[in-house]
Amino acid sequence: MMEDGPPNSSDGHHGWFTARNGSGNAVDLESVVRPLALNPWDVVLCISGTIISCENAVVVVVIFYTPAFRAPMFLLIGSLAMADLLAGLGLILHFAFVYFIPSEPVSLLTVGLLVTSFTASVSSLLTITIDRYLSLYNALTYYSERTVTRTYIMLILTWGASICYGLLPIMGWNCLKEPSTCSIIKPLMKNHLIILSISFFMVFAVMLQLYVQICKIVCRHAHQIAVQRHFLASSHYVTTRKGIATLAVILGTFASCWLPFAVYCLLGDYSYPALYTYATFLPATSNSMINPVIYAFRNQEIQKVLWTVCCGCFSPTPPFRSRSPSDV
Repeated sequence: MMEDGPPNSSDGHHGWFTARNGSGNAVDLESVVRPLALNPWDVVLCISGTIISCENAVVVVVIFYTPAFRAPMFLLIGSLAMADLLAGLGLILHFAFVYFIPSEPVSLLTVGLLVTSFTASVSSLLTITIDRYLSLYNALTYYSERTVTRTYIMLILTWGASICYGLLPIMGWNCLKEPSTCSIIKPLMKNHLIILSISFFMVFAVMLQLYVQICKIVCRHAHQIAVQRHFLASSHYVTTRKGIATLAVILGTFASCWLPFAVYCLLGDYSYPALYTYATFLPATSNSMINPVIYAFRNQEIQKVLWTVCCGCFSPTPPFRSRSPSDV
């Protein structure tokens, strides 16, 4: 049996993710006019946003200021880093506006920024997956003008759709006037969050299918190379297992970060305890913290640039070799 008192607000505190009426049931991304007591969850999210911003800012700067990083693969990684950078900045700005500069219109803008950035982040992961698949499936024609054109089209679609999603609450599709239509995250409407969740599941399903196909192609290529070079069966097995393990880590990390929040968005509503939203939203934000490690810092070319910038050490090896995005 639930107690009669508020589930998460026995101390009377408010924050991003607590209802303005003191119920503490729904995640409230609106700013509150009166001063708020600091919520530890909000502090953790703000710190997370700071780490996310710093990590992805490094990636964005490296890709932007390095002429060699103009290949489609790096453009897509840069798009992902920019989306995650905006997500981190959105978490920081929202914390500042909620606790220090309360303003409802500005709060709606930061909510729109968060929706746009996280949508762009997930969509950028899909475009990277598509690019990796095509680099294997069409290996002979991958390095062509067609690939560059396709990359720009994917980037336009990614950011166009993300901006449209983010503009919805700003343009009036919010629950400020009808609290009963609120989702687990105020001021987003339940229908808005359902659309975002369904879109996520569609993206995840496409990524899963593409990675299954990538695994099949990797296994087939590894077997052909083993036969041509007369490798031992054990060597072929190790190579294949390494590639599949890497793909499993990539997809598993994405799923473990976003699936709990996406499922809860479908099942929960504004009356549910805010603790549940915090517990599922925090792992989702951590995906933006992990993305630079998986997609950028593991890349040998980016590692060389970072090593040069940080340590002033120039590698004796020749300049960058053109690597396929399918290198896993």
